Amino acid sequence: MRIVLVGPPGAGKGTQAAYLAKNLSIPHISTGDLFRANISRQTELGKLAKSYMDAGNLVPDEVTIGMARDRMEQPDAVNGFLLDGFPRNVSQAEALDQALKADAVELDAVLDLEVPEDEVVKRIAGRRICRRDSSHVFHVVYSPAKKEGVCDACGGELYQRDDDSEETVRRRLEVYHTQTEPIIDYYRAQGLVVTISALGKVEEVTRRAMDALKREDDESSDGESSEGDASA
Repeated sequence: MRIVLVGPPGAGKGTQAAYLAKNLSIPHISTGDLFRANISRQTELGKLAKSYMDAGNLVPDEVTIGMARDRMEQPDAVNGFLLDGFPRNVSQAEALDQALKADAVELDAVLDLEVPEDEVVKRIAGRRICRRDSSHVFHVVYSPAKKEGVCDACGGELYQRDDDSEETVRRRLEVYHTQTEPIIDYYRAQGLVVTISALGKVEEVTRRAMDALKREDDESSDGESSEGDASA
């Protein structure tokens, strides 16, 4: 399957992408990984992206699209892929459609992880990170430390990152609503959007997503069969 994963910050896209890619036996392609891989390998696109980043500028869409297209053409993606963090806006979605069309393939589904805005704020603003080891992450509601402000694992101080503050989270949500959310309507017009609730335990959301994607795949297969019968 060829899938685009969308959802607001805090929806758990990274976590779900990893589980879904494993269950579907397709590569998880994230924008962050694309940039890191191209920059570390010093590809032409990586060098170009780094020049913009070093200058404090946004990387142009065509550079991001070039990286994504190159990755989607790798052997492990021949039977499908899961895009996470791309496309981020309608112009990127249109460019992705053109790239896929040129390769004679198309998307199977756009999985929309739906989370109420207040829940997003609670999830992100409640995170606390250990100053000694940033891999130690707690949450004031969902996974609180035994002693407030102290890491269970190493005794380090727990703190809230600046970009996890409620004010910053709400600004990130505004950007999502303005720039990324419109791609849902863009893909809905193509009949590709599958919306599921991203509330609940990780495994529950994964099961919900797998069930929804299976139904979408079955319906697509039935549609193709019906069209084939009609044209015979």
